[in-house]
Order: sequence, then C-alpha cells, then structure tokens
Amino acid sequence: MATFYQGNVPTVVRTADAAGPVIRTIQLSDLHDALRRGWDDFKAVPSHAIILCVIYPVLGLVLARVVMGYSVLPMLFPLAAGFALIGPFAALGLYELSSRRERYEEASAWDAMEVLRSPSFGAMLGLGTLLLALFVTWVATAQAIYVAAFGYEGATGISDFLTRVLTTQQGWWLIVVGCGVGFLFALAALCISAVSFPLMLDRHAGAFEAMVTSLRVVAKNPVPMAAWGLIVAVLLALGTIPAFLGLAVVIPLLGHATWHLYRKAIVSEPGARPVPPPPHRPRKPAADFPANLFPWRNRTDG
Repeated sequence: MATFYQGNVPTVVRTADAAGPVIRTIQLSDLHDALRRGWDDFKAVPSHAIILCVIYPVLGLVLARVVMGYSVLPMLFPLAAGFALIGPFAALGLYELSSRRERYEEASAWDAMEVLRSPSFGAMLGLGTLLLALFVTWVATAQAIYVAAFGYEGATGISDFLTRVLTTQQGWWLIVVGCGVGFLFALAALCISAVSFPLMLDRHAGAFEAMVTSLRVVAKNPVPMAAWGLIVAVLLALGTIPAFLGLAVVIPLLGHATWHLYRKAIVSEPGARPVPPPPHRPRKPAADFPANLFPWRNRTDG
C-alpha cells in the first residue's frame, strides 16, 4: 500500500516505458529524510532489533573466533564486508514493520513475521538466494586474491597479518585489488536490490520485475544511489567495529530507511488506497485535570 509524505515529494519523472512502476528523481536530501524516518521507526519498535538482528552480532563474533582459530584471519574483513550483500534480504521483516507504521497500524516484533505470508515471499526467497550466491562468490574471490598475493601460508597472528598488508608491496596490491573487486560486488548487489524487496512486499512483484525496477532506479538517480551505497558501507563498517555489536542498531536503521527510500523513488500505484490519517484525539480542557485526578470530586452529595 502506498503513501505520500506531504512537503517532501520528489519530482516525478515519467519514462517512455509504460510497463512497470514510474520512477521518481530523488535528491540527496531524500536520503537524509529516509534515514530520519528509519530512525523514528527503530525508536518506535526497538524490540525487533533483538529478535531480527541478534544473528548479526552473534554471527560476527562466531566468524571472528573461527577465522582466528583456523588461521584464516585474512578472511575476516571479506566476511564482515559481505553483510552488505545479504543485508537487503535479511531486512524483510523491517520493511513489514515500516509499512505497518506507515498505515498507523500496531507494529510489534512478531508482526515482522507476517512477511512470511506474503504472496511474493517465494520471489523474495529466490532473490535472497541470488544475493547469498553473490556473497559466497565474493568470499571465494577474496580468498583467491589473498592467495595470489601471499600464497597459501596463513598469518600467525594479527600483528603478522597487519605487517604483511600494510608494510609490503604485496599487501598494498591486495588492498587496491581487493577493494576494487569488492566495490564491483557491492555495486552489483546495490543495483539489483536497492528497492527490490520493498517492491515485492508492497506490490507482490516478481523477482525479475523487482530487479529491473531497481536497476531503473539506480540508472535514473546515479548520484543519490551512489551516495546511498556509500552511507550503507560506512554505517556497516562502523557497526562492525565494537565486535559487530553495532550491527544490532545499524541493520534495523538501514532496513527501515530502505523502505522509506523505496517510497521516495517509486510512484504509488494508480488507484491505491491512501493511508488513513492518524486518529484524532481531542484534547481535554485543563479544567478537567483536577476532576480526572480526583474522581471522587465528581460525585454529588445526596
């Protein structure tokens, strides 16, 4: 179900292709507003962060322990960076919560599970599998790049690993090539999933239609979407610093904000029912306050 936000409706750009959703032109200010609305959603329903996102800190700690325990320390950064590739799928429940709050409906952590009953959940699962395959390919590619630079000999510890990477020619080659290849993977994930999952949830679109629409959004708004990708990367990096625990806040924030970014980038369906206004709650006169506080004063002597 679609809605418009008064006072902040970007310019509509109608494409020649009548098939598919109509794409808006968004501005950098819209990214800030999407993040602000996402933060409001997170503050309104904070309990879901524990249920939906505890897997991220726990998985991060497990990965860190496994990586260091099996002397594959160089894979820690690629594994952490890979969260950006699978994050859009993992945030499905967050889109549902934002949608409910948008319609002024009750929203709780359990309501996030309603996404499992969506008619397009199979399409979401298919696209999520594609993102997972992209994640696995990225990790394998990162491993191949490290082997090309330093061979199969693993680092003996953190200090040895940092010395190799930061003080040798092979290390700087690893940084440049690794970041370049990682950027391409992140770009691919952004292009096919920027608004795909919210579109499938909102309009029950198929996976192919959702990916095509996401590509159109990125093509129509290259600068804002590039800035959005940078924001996602920076926030995820900051979230991993305190032993991955910051992801419990970053993931919900980005998930909610992605829903609002979708609302700004895609024009509502023709004939869609408008979101009802919030219920009006009349203010009680100040003179009623003492009577409400002391109800026995309302009784008449008899």
